[in-house]
Formats: sequence, C-alpha cells, structure tokens
Amino acid sequence: MSDAVLPRQPAAWPALPWIVAALAGMAVALTLLGLADILPVALWPDALWNPDAADFRQLRFHHAALPRIAVGLLAGAALGLAGALYQTVLRNPLAEPTTLGVSAGAHLALAAALLHAPWLLDSGRDLVALLGAGGATLAVMALASARGMTPLSLVLAGMIVGLYASSVGSMLVLFHHDRLGELFIWQTGTLVQDGWQPAAALALRLAAGLLGALLMARPLTILALDDASARSLGLGLSGSRLAALGLATMLTASVVGAVGVIGFIGLAAPALAHLAGVRRIGARVLWSAVLGALLLWLADQAVLLAGRVTAEVPTGVATALLGAPLLLVLLRVSRTGSVATERTDVPARASRPQLRLAIGAALLALVVVVALSLGQDADGWRWAAGDALASLLPWRAPRVAAAFGAGAALAVAGFLLQRMTGNALASPEILGVSSGAALGVVALIAVAPVFSGPAMLAAATAGAFVSATAILWIGRHDAYAPERLLLTGIAAGTVLIAATSLVMAGGDPRLGLLLSWMAGSTYRVTAGQAAFTLAGALVPVLLTMATLRWLRLLALGDDTARALGLHPGPSRLAVLLLASLLTAAATLTVGPLSFVGLMAPQMARRLGLSRPLPDLIATALLGAGIMVAADWAGRMAIFPWEIPAGLMATLVGGPYLMWLMRR
Repeated sequence: MSDAVLPRQPAAWPALPWIVAALAGMAVALTLLGLADILPVALWPDALWNPDAADFRQLRFHHAALPRIAVGLLAGAALGLAGALYQTVLRNPLAEPTTLGVSAGAHLALAAALLHAPWLLDSGRDLVALLGAGGATLAVMALASARGMTPLSLVLAGMIVGLYASSVGSMLVLFHHDRLGELFIWQTGTLVQDGWQPAAALALRLAAGLLGALLMARPLTILALDDASARSLGLGLSGSRLAALGLATMLTASVVGAVGVIGFIGLAAPALAHLAGVRRIGARVLWSAVLGALLLWLADQAVLLAGRVTAEVPTGVATALLGAPLLLVLLRVSRTGSVATERTDVPARASRPQLRLAIGAALLALVVVVALSLGQDADGWRWAAGDALASLLPWRAPRVAAAFGAGAALAVAGFLLQRMTGNALASPEILGVSSGAALGVVALIAVAPVFSGPAMLAAATAGAFVSATAILWIGRHDAYAPERLLLTGIAAGTVLIAATSLVMAGGDPRLGLLLSWMAGSTYRVTAGQAAFTLAGALVPVLLTMATLRWLRLLALGDDTARALGLHPGPSRLAVLLLASLLTAAATLTVGPLSFVGLMAPQMARRLGLSRPLPDLIATALLGAGIMVAADWAGRMAIFPWEIPAGLMATLVGGPYLMWLMRR
C-alpha cells in the first residue's frame, strides 16, 4: 500500500453526548415504566436471576420483557452498523438495507421457503434470509456492473431489485395468504419474544460484525474517498467493497431472520452520527451501532406504551411510518450526485407517424379480439365465435374493458411525469404515485367499514396527489434527478407496505379482498366498474391533450417557460393532478404496481414518435395493449387459476426495467 497519509479529520463530537443521553434517558424511562407495570420493582432481582415458575408475572418479566429489550438493542445495533457500512461503501447517505432491496430479498426467500421448502427453516431462518439477501445483493451488483459499480448505480439497482422482489412476494402471498398468517405478523417487524435464544444468536452475529468492521476500519476510511484516490492509496476497490457489502448483508439477514423487516434504522442512525459531528469513519461506524440500538429500543418501548390505549402497532411498522418522512427530509437536504438521462440509442423521428399509429391501433384491436375470443375450458383451448362468444362476453368484456382503461391511464400518467420532469425513469409505479393512491384506499378501508366507488376514487386520488406533490417538492431543486425521484418512490412504497402489513397482521376479514385488489385482479370487475374505469381514464386523457404545450415548455426549464408566458408552478400542479387522477383510476383496477407507466412511454419513443401528440396517442395504445395482454395471459398461464393482471404486467415489466438500467 502507498505511504500516502490520509487527511486527519476532527474528532470533536459536541452534540453526540446530548443525543445519546436524550435517547437513552427516554428509553430508560419508558422501559422502567413498562417493567413496573408487569412486575413490582421489589421482585425484579429474583425475576432476573431465578424467576418463580408459579408466578406468571415473573415468567413474563424474565422470558418475554427482558429478551425483547435485548433483541431490540441488538437488532438496532446491527441495523445501524449495516447502514453505516452501506453508506460508507456506496458514499451515499441514503443507502441502507431498505433502499438497497436487501430486506426485500430476505423477505422473499423466507416466504418462498415457508411455502415450498419448509424443511429449510428447521435449523432457523437466518440461513434462508442470508441466501435471499445475498441473492438480492448479487442481482444489484450484476445490474450495477454495467455502470462500473459506481455508488449511485448500486443504489438505483437496489431499488429496482427491491421493487421486483416485493412484487413477486406479493404474488406468493396472494395465492397462499391462508397459509402465511405467521409471515404476515413476522414481516411487520415484531420484537415479541418468548425466550433468550434469538437474543443470544443476534449477539454472536453482532459481535462478528463489529469485529469485522474494526478490522476494516482503514479500508473503510479509504473507500469513503473517491475511486481514483482509493486506487492511488493501493486499495483493491472491488475486493474491499465486496467484503464490506457482504458484512452488511450478513447483519441485515440476521435481523430479518430474527425479527422481520425493520426499516430505516440503518438510515437514521448514521444520519444522527453525522449530525452529531462524528467525522472519522471508524468512529462513525461504531457510533451508528450505538445510536441504532438506542433508536430501536426507544421506538419499541414507545410502541408498548401506546399499546396500552390502542391496538399495539408492530415495531417495524412504526419505524417505517417514521422513517419514510425522514428519508424525504434527507432527500431534500442531501447531495448524492445525478445521473444523465440523455439517450443515445433513440431512433430517429418517424417520417410518417400516422402509419405507425394506424398499425398500433390495428394490433390493439387484434389483442382485444384475442382476449375476448380465445381461452381455455375443461376441454382445452377454444376460439369462441357467434353464440358462444355472445355467452362469454358478459364475463370477459368487463375485464377486457377495465384492463384497457387502466393500462391507457397508467401509460398516459407515465407520459405526463416523464415529459414534465424530463426523466426517462419517471412513472407512477417507480415514483410512488401508485403507492400513494393505494395507501389512500388502504386508509379508507381501515377507517370506514362501508364505502362506495366514488369514495375509493377520491381516497386514491388524494393519496396519489400527496405523493406527486412530494415529488415536486423534492425534485424541483435538482432538475428531477432520477435517484432522488426513485428514492421518493421507495419512501412511499415503504409506507404502503407498512400500512397493508398492519392490516394483514390484524386479521381484518377483508384481507382476501385487499390482497386481490392490490395484486391487480380484474376477476370481480362488473360492467358498471369497467365503465367507471374507462370514464376515469378517458376524461383525464382528453384533458391531457390541452397540456401538451405546457409539457413542451416545462421541458425547456422554468426560466424559458416563464419567458414564453407559462407559469411553471401552477402548470406543474395541474399536470400532477391529471397524473394523480389517471393513476387513481387505474390503481383501483390493477393495483399499485405494474410498470406499464414506465414501459409504454419508453416503447412509444423507441418507435420514433417523439412529437407530443403522436407520442401521447401511441403511449395510450401501448399501455392499453400491454394491460389487456397481461390480463389475458394471467387468465391462461396457470388455468384454471389466475395471475392478476397487475402482477402479470409486473413480472414482465420488472425485467424490462432491469434491462433499461443496464442500458
């Protein structure tokens, strides 16, 4: 290694003692209050060392309350340490197990093992969770290798893998929700314990992680520099980065296997260490572990205290609901660089766009005819015509019409967002607009036992508009940089997952309906609902034509738009409201995740239809065709069972997004 000396960094931490004292003091106060409610203070020494088997209070104190505190401290420390490692290696203050897809990979592996290979869980969940987390990490590395394994490309790839893993996990849950009751509770991140074994296992893994971090203190310090400086100091970047990522992945998998998915502790703890003035990398890693332990301990004790007056909220849900706004704030104040969005492989503008649009319309008509006429029954494949088709139309036509309208609506919403931001990766699903719409519906279901279609549309529109407004607020100062918009989507998606997991864990009798709707099933669509979806898509699409001039001017920048007589602020709000209406109408039919809003505008531009009006028409046609084809394929792929249209489109759209990432 080179003899070059790293610059010395200040070691003064003026705010750190105050932060640690405040967190520890609040956690201790809540803990003492909770323990005193379980067992009188005079009996604590006996219950700690030799609990009376005949006294349930002492048994609860010794085997449930104290192990819960220990697991909270250990899991928080592991997540804080993992977050610090990820952020140091990737040189990004927004990197942590949730944003990198590691937790989603571990969750998917555990769900798949529980369903199809339960014997893998005989020796514990840790190994299965590690395989899933490791697989997600390898997928992220493979995607990011196309951009030279830069820190930013790793974060973007992690988001893509996390979204896809979550969608596949949703499909497993949909088909087997009756067998996954334990998983519903586990995935919310509960710290409930019935013994000391999980705490002992976590302690061993945390000790190994701390030892590894200490041994890697100097490489981590060098990795925090830019790649050129690190190479000049003689560090092998790939090997050191892989070792640190592997250590962080092991810690994450251990926590997920022990207590489930707990998000954003790995984001908050290093952020607090940085705000406290800890600048040395080694010290920041260790203090992130301490702060992570205190944060999760405090959050869990607050959840227990709140559970005395309301239904107890799983700790993982509480950290997600608090951590997502933290992510949005950090997005607003942090600087992580940007990604160029220019494309060098877009075909030349089509000389005869009308011909291509006519061909597209004809192909869409063919897809609709096939979806209505071709299918399977007990005797095999059948092409229905005449009276046979007439008898099937009442069943098939509403589904095809609903898929048609939802696909067109999502595609046009993606068109609006991409045109407005100038960002090729913008879409309702990726940016969290769809998740916001779904969150509005979940909130309505949680508070209203009975509701109507217009109420669901209003709730979905409100949720979508709130998410879209957050995007506008965060992205406007950074020219709508892709990584910031994608992280906004991750924040919204995390809140949605937390809220729906809470409903699932609560055993709501409407769980099956909620799962089916979120997966994007058109199975229960009636003729009236199909007409509602078509109208909810058609009216905003027609209104979109009036915004084409605004979109052209907004793409030139705010100053140019103002010089040409356009007020950027109100215009963007109007475009966002249109995109929210379109997303809400589609989400009510096909769920919050399908990637149609990303795929259709991209495909239209690759056809050379770059002018706004032909691009809009082609995007709507492609979106409708993709969703109708996905609905038909979902009905036929595993007949007589079905894969919902939204999930089917996701299974195709996820690889497309990965391909787009590599390009």
